[in-house]
Amino acid sequence: MVNIEVVGLGAGDLEQMPLHIYIKLKNATSLYLRTSDHPAAQQLAQEGIAFTSFDNVYKRYESFEETYAAIVSTLMQEHASEPIIYAVPGHPMVAEKTVQLLLEADKNGKAKVNIIGGQSFLDSLFSAVQIDPIDGCQIVDAMTVTGAELEIQHHIIVVQVYDQMMASHVKLTLMERLPDDYIVTIVHAAGSESELVRNLPLYELDRDMTMNQLTAVYVPPVQDEALLYNEFNKLRDVIAVLRGPNGCPWDRKQTHESLKKYLVEETEEVLEAIDGDDIAHLVEELGDVLLQVMLHSQIGEDNGYFTVDDVIRSTTEKMIRRHPHVFGDVQVESEEELTDLWEKIKKEEKTERD
Repeated sequence: MVNIEVVGLGAGDLEQMPLHIYIKLKNATSLYLRTSDHPAAQQLAQEGIAFTSFDNVYKRYESFEETYAAIVSTLMQEHASEPIIYAVPGHPMVAEKTVQLLLEADKNGKAKVNIIGGQSFLDSLFSAVQIDPIDGCQIVDAMTVTGAELEIQHHIIVVQVYDQMMASHVKLTLMERLPDDYIVTIVHAAGSESELVRNLPLYELDRDMTMNQLTAVYVPPVQDEALLYNEFNKLRDVIAVLRGPNGCPWDRKQTHESLKKYLVEETEEVLEAIDGDDIAHLVEELGDVLLQVMLHSQIGEDNGYFTVDDVIRSTTEKMIRRHPHVFGDVQVESEEELTDLWEKIKKEEKTERD
């Protein structure tokens, strides 16, 4: 079984590297680097420390997933009498997929993996952009980030912004939640002599020519309340305030019974907007229907019976349960089969309720 010791090269120069890591690298008889495109790696080479990098593997595969799997496969095939040393940028446990794959192999008994340590780029990045992560910080991978997962009221750090293509993906993802001119910060090689910190509007993010494996993007928390108006939690907070002690007298006195007529009226107006093919009107009237849902949910929460979370959970569960041909392994070949499936599921639900 291959014995692999994983160390981190740190965020930049050798000066940042802990002494015990440097000694480990210098004395290694079998040293592998995920990439030599790193300041510390270049300095190690200048000192005559021999290593094998996986830079050539990146050229053979179209995706990072395939590349990382190939790197791990090569390491697993090594037959060294002493533990092999595998060095990665930063800290092994921060934004390093190959290490996660190695740990999975360790868990399955296919390798013995020992994480030695290293210095993460995050410490230097926090200093570079002058933030305290305890205020709320989300760290996301540029390759997998989606707009829905972003917590825009917290500090956001997007890591592994390797090149302009990746920066373009990050830009478009952020634009799903933020205005085009929102100011973000590009940080290159945080903590090293070549550290570069630059503020720029979001729409210019992919125009920076110095993107590399040491590049991260910092997105400051949203402070302008108007930018939160399309956030569900903001709507929830507004309804809670309206129903709260210092809220609106009309909203505070409403009950499920008193709101019934408004739900009917708003639904009729939605139908009118659809019949009139008036999109702007439809958006407004759907909002009014949503308002009714939120008011009923807040009343339920105020009375201790249910919350809007229960409403959402119930709907999500129902949609997944009633669509096993989409979310499960059920096969349907025709609309008739789909109708039969639907009726069968509804009968099962009724039986469970009764």
